[in-house]
Amino acid sequence: MVQVSTYVAEKGFIPKELVDNEESVETIGQHIMALYGAKINAYIRNEKSLEINLERETTDGAVYIHTSRPGVTNTKGPKYEEKQVYFLTLESTPNIWTFPHPRPPLSVWKFANPFPTDEQSTDIKAVSDKNFLEKAAENTLEIYQNVMKQVLVRTGPVIEMYDVHGSREKRLVIGYKQGTTSSFFSAMSDLYHFYDLYTTRKYVEQFSNGITICSFYLNQVPGSKTAPIENSIYQIIKEASLIYCLPTTPLQNFFQTGKLSVQEVIYGYVGWIFSQHFLNRLGSEYTSLTSIIDFTNNAHVDVLSKIKKRLRTDTFTREYILDVIKLYPELLSLCYNHFALTHHISVSDQNLAPSLSVQRLQTTPVLTEDEIRATMKKTVQNNQELLIWESYLTFNNHVLKTNFYQPTKVALSFRLDPAFMPTVEYPATPFGLFLVVGSEFRGFHLRFRDIARGGIRIVRSRNKEAYSINLRSLLDENYGLAATQQRKNKDIPEGGSKGTILLDFQAQDKARVAFEKYVDAILDLLITGESPGIKEKIVDLYNKPEILFFGPDEGTADMMDWASQHARERGAYFWKAFTTGKSQSIGGIPHDTYGMTTRSVHQYKLGIYRKLHLQESSITKFQTGGPDGDLGSNEIKISKDRCKAILDGSGVLYDPEGIDREELLRLANKRQMISEFDVSKLSPFGFRVLVDQTNVKLPDGTVVENGFKFRNEFHLNPLSSADIFVPCGGRPEAVDLNNWKELLHPDGTPRFKYIVEGANLFITQEARLRLEKAGVVLFKDASANKGGVTSSSLEVLAALSFSDEEFFEHMQVRNGVVPAFYAEYVKQVQSIIERNAELEFEALWRESARTLKANSILSDDLSYAIVKLNEELRTTNLWDNVPLRRVVLMEAFPPCLLEKVGLDTLLKRVPENYVKAIFGSYLASRFVYKYGTEPSQFAFFEFMNVYFSKIK
Repeated sequence: MVQVSTYVAEKGFIPKELVDNEESVETIGQHIMALYGAKINAYIRNEKSLEINLERETTDGAVYIHTSRPGVTNTKGPKYEEKQVYFLTLESTPNIWTFPHPRPPLSVWKFANPFPTDEQSTDIKAVSDKNFLEKAAENTLEIYQNVMKQVLVRTGPVIEMYDVHGSREKRLVIGYKQGTTSSFFSAMSDLYHFYDLYTTRKYVEQFSNGITICSFYLNQVPGSKTAPIENSIYQIIKEASLIYCLPTTPLQNFFQTGKLSVQEVIYGYVGWIFSQHFLNRLGSEYTSLTSIIDFTNNAHVDVLSKIKKRLRTDTFTREYILDVIKLYPELLSLCYNHFALTHHISVSDQNLAPSLSVQRLQTTPVLTEDEIRATMKKTVQNNQELLIWESYLTFNNHVLKTNFYQPTKVALSFRLDPAFMPTVEYPATPFGLFLVVGSEFRGFHLRFRDIARGGIRIVRSRNKEAYSINLRSLLDENYGLAATQQRKNKDIPEGGSKGTILLDFQAQDKARVAFEKYVDAILDLLITGESPGIKEKIVDLYNKPEILFFGPDEGTADMMDWASQHARERGAYFWKAFTTGKSQSIGGIPHDTYGMTTRSVHQYKLGIYRKLHLQESSITKFQTGGPDGDLGSNEIKISKDRCKAILDGSGVLYDPEGIDREELLRLANKRQMISEFDVSKLSPFGFRVLVDQTNVKLPDGTVVENGFKFRNEFHLNPLSSADIFVPCGGRPEAVDLNNWKELLHPDGTPRFKYIVEGANLFITQEARLRLEKAGVVLFKDASANKGGVTSSSLEVLAALSFSDEEFFEHMQVRNGVVPAFYAEYVKQVQSIIERNAELEFEALWRESARTLKANSILSDDLSYAIVKLNEELRTTNLWDNVPLRRVVLMEAFPPCLLEKVGLDTLLKRVPENYVKAIFGSYLASRFVYKYGTEPSQFAFFEFMNVYFSKIK
């Protein structure tokens, strides 16, 4: 010990006062025994190299010494690296032993500035660990500084390669934002081993500005027969972003053992996700059954609905699909080659870059699709397995563009032609479909028209069971929301769209990261051609300009600002209109601040009271969605009824005598949950049960065993009876065929006389129809909840109408000062929302009296009639009649926008296809609202005469 201590002290690396305390006798003894044991093992096996495996973990720390063969992936090394503790990795070849610089855990790093200012964040010396600054060479600081600056302005990873002076080694430096990926450092070991490379040393440095930088010194295994090291490094650079996007997948073992490349494994993972959602889970038998069933028989419809749910749950489970994929890695290779030959830019352009993936593609036999199918049939064991593998070809044949081969992506995105979607499950085929896959999430974006807009929703899961349910229903929920949006957008130029982002169960705290990756990955496919924001050229089979308009939805209301500004940073010319619901400081019109969504819902309530001669103050109400939400808080503020119960994320609040209005208003103004309600203001018969409470005794003596279950089912509880039910929040399909009867009293009369569905898809269509047949006056979401979409549409219009300078002056609220134009524009938006809602309500009430149809059907009939007429108007020459065009647009555009900008300027600035959409949607909606769904053959002539008479 004395001799060792003296030797270490002479080297000067460790301060003399710390030498004696650095390692204990036990620790050093274990190191020596591990080395000695490795020597004995090598002697017995007649091997020249040592296999050292030392693990020592204590409450104070841990030490790992592990042999890693160059070019050979071993799961132990990465396992240790993932622990992010003090580790020592030893990589060896014959006669080569190298030790990388060990790092302590993140918790003991000593930053010069733990909380740097914006100015300090760009200076590496201001954000580094003190020990790093003492030891890092000037060249390293210069390299890291360059990488850091790029990471700070980019969403994805930054990857740079440098020559090592006097050596064949290459230094690979990778920087990325902390928390945007996981297990990346260990996954990189798998990657360079795959290409017969090994590290002589590697480092991970954390910086207090939220940046991580990894440095790998790579060399080629002696005797390797692969391509030159430069080509291998080039391929690693191309594939590092794939590792960043998806560090681990269930197919990782095929990559670690060298059976498949990283591209093939990650492609296979994406194909697995595609198969889960898009395989026809119902089959031809279900289609045959739907053609012969009597849909007027409720019992038959109920049975069919149960069969549908069972088939979707039990057929082609995730586990079964994955097992089948793992059985045939050779088929995965064939499918990947089929995909890559279309979308790998160097292959498609026949301008081959020096990459191993291209070389592999060149040496792999190129099979036609028919030959691949024939190979599949010979390989698989049954028709179910064949359907799974054919879904990969379906995926390949419908990908129009992808960022799969872009080197700086943060998530994988695919623009798909949705023609493959089975009509038995999705009767109306969407116009466009995006699939986005990241390490924390999977997501979709569906739209029913080229010009379409809708919100982006974060889907969270409380537990694994909820995650499994959300996973199975994700696409159906997205489709249903987008279809509802399409019907809801009848008054505006944009069609319906919706985006959903399902957080992985282990990533429930990564909503922001997932959203930013989702947006950036989609922008990769929107910013194409010669745009300055393009990262790298892609194969674009769609080959048309494409713009998406995003809006806020559950979990994303506070992320619209970032998306708009990020689109601007990426060089997207449409950045001002890219998102709605932005902050007022960047020209947004927040729905919650101005109660936009609630204004539409409230008009339907007022319409019912007006038609039935009711006083709002005498009406009792039941509400889901609490005072913390947009719709829920504004419903409380705007209404004058007597609310008996409110459900929100925190629990149930109930008072049969009416919940204290002043206390509710206090919560609504502060946007707080009912968990903050002052329960002293409840009557003796009132109560509050929170989701985390158990065994709560209610005033009537009932004991609530589980508060979470009680909250989820309280809308079905007999206590929830009231005059009107206004769902302002809650999960889709909360009322369906299985439970709708629980909204009736034992004598069959409704517990709610009126239902105005503010929350999207809260009640299924089948349940709505049965409730209406039971006597409920019901207005569905597609009609009632359209105030928000109208506000967002007019927000987009303002963004398209102003130049950047004018937008700054008239639409951006700065330092709390609201521009005069902005204030007036908001008032006109509110007026338009209320007018549109009143027009549709009157049309529905009138059509219901005339046809005796359910409002739930009439709502769709009106939407279809407007959409159909809008499409027909595009084939007429009405648009070509310039004087008529101007007359209609003078009525359709908000008056203050016309006054400020002028019609001629608007027509120059707003894209013509968007103006055409305004022209068509305005005429179509006004005609159908006035003349109904079955007008006389002369009605349209009479309608248009009014506009022709205004032409001067």
